[in-house]
Amino acid sequence: MKEKTGFYSVVASFVTSAVIISLFYILARQKVIVSPEMYKPVDVYAGMVYVFILSMIVSASIWPGIIEKRLQNR
Repeated sequence: MKEKTGFYSVVASFVTSAVIISLFYILARQKVIVSPEMYKPVDVYAGMVYVFILSMIVSASIWPGIIEKRLQNR
């Protein structure tokens, strides 16, 4: 069961991070379109990397506990 918890938490963390960086990309691109002299596309991509790393760190600490409780209730 420990192997499943690890696999599921990695997948859940990756999916959560992918959703968050997708939202970040959409909102950041709108900001670049509105004021291209202030923000550049490279800012968006660097921000996506930063947001992905931070969201992986946070979600990797949250998901294992949730998934472990769900697997124990089965």
